[in-house]
Amino acid sequence: MLRRLLVLIVPLLVALVAALGVPLAFAVAQRESQETYLDRLGDASRFASLAENALASDRLTALRDELIRYDQLYGIEAALIGADGDVVASSRQGFDRAGDPHVATGLEAAFSGYRGEAEQFIWPWERVDLVVVEPVGRDSEVVAAVVTVSPTEGLRAAILRQWGVLALIGLVPMLAVVAVAWPMSRWVLRPVRRLDEATAAVAGGELDARADEVGGPPELRRLAASFNAMVDVVGRALRRQRAFVADASHQLRNPLASLRLAVDNLAPHLTDEAGREAQRIAADEAEEMGRVLDALLAATRLDSASAAEPVDVDSLLATHVPGWRALAGRVRLVVDVPPGLRVLAPPGGLGSVLDELVGNAVRLSGATTIRLWAERTGDHTELHVTDDGTGLTADERAAALGRFWRAPRHQNVAGTGLGLSICAELVASAGGELVLRPTGPHGVDAVVRLGAAGR
Repeated sequence: MLRRLLVLIVPLLVALVAALGVPLAFAVAQRESQETYLDRLGDASRFASLAENALASDRLTALRDELIRYDQLYGIEAALIGADGDVVASSRQGFDRAGDPHVATGLEAAFSGYRGEAEQFIWPWERVDLVVVEPVGRDSEVVAAVVTVSPTEGLRAAILRQWGVLALIGLVPMLAVVAVAWPMSRWVLRPVRRLDEATAAVAGGELDARADEVGGPPELRRLAASFNAMVDVVGRALRRQRAFVADASHQLRNPLASLRLAVDNLAPHLTDEAGREAQRIAADEAEEMGRVLDALLAATRLDSASAAEPVDVDSLLATHVPGWRALAGRVRLVVDVPPGLRVLAPPGGLGSVLDELVGNAVRLSGATTIRLWAERTGDHTELHVTDDGTGLTADERAAALGRFWRAPRHQNVAGTGLGLSICAELVASAGGELVLRPTGPHGVDAVVRLGAAGR
């Protein structure tokens, strides 16, 4: 989370620095370009004044010497161009800039009686010369033009230096903000991380885990305190529930056993058929009460199965298949599970789930063949218990996983209606799913879908 937070903050800081720095860099380039242009314009104006006197007196030697010294001193090529386009005087032999589009544009403007506009900006990556053209004379009396062609290496280097200084100035506060944001983010997120760890521990069944109520901002400390209070309430409720389960198991089993024994002892004392039938019904009801109690106790213990562990399907089948075959009797039981399967199942619960599914298929489906098979689907493994019995309707399959549900035709068959619901909750506690599907031409396909575990 810390990295994601910094990934969010740093681009925002870079965007903020860029939003401030780009206009400033633009202004720096404009300022440096304008200063250089004004400096070259002043030189060109001075040469234009000298040229006007030289042309009037027809003495160009002094002007030519001045142009040469200027070029030697500053490295700036300069020339005096007549109105007919001929070079009257230049700082170098063979002035050949007349074909330059910038020079041609400037001369056209100068001979029209006004000064041409220079480039607004010289960018550091532009390898161009700065051309300044100053007319000699005014309006319709322009007789020549002074042209200066300045290299811009120094100007571009100055702009780059200015930009480098700006980049450093912008980088320092950005790094300072990042340096402050790093420990600040760690301080803010440390309670969140510990709260996440405590939540995962509680979800794994460790009800003694607590979040940190000391570090972090006040809001997170209050959140951690509320979480700890919630865990305390849940822990007390679970402890009361477990205490109730233990008390109920202890207190009800003995009375039920005594009741069953008393009902059985009534049999020798009953002489008429109606009394014996009532005694048998009472015995069956007492036995049913015992089964319901066992099922309810099993359902209330589901909170302990809140994690999954790798289970070797081969070992599980080796211990359970003989019992299933004995239970099946004349029903044909086919086991078609590929070797080497490992699944993530509730601790000690997968065998009980398969016992319930196979037992239901034997007792309730009216099937002649029951098939247990498996297949891999991506990162999951599906265990199927398929029968060719009478099957269930779509509504019955949807209701069968609810507590105490029993099909109308099975009301006289021993059972509590809790088995499938307990199995569904066990499988769900391991991150899986129990689904009832139809199978052709008739029957039910009970599918246990669990995560696959590596060998």
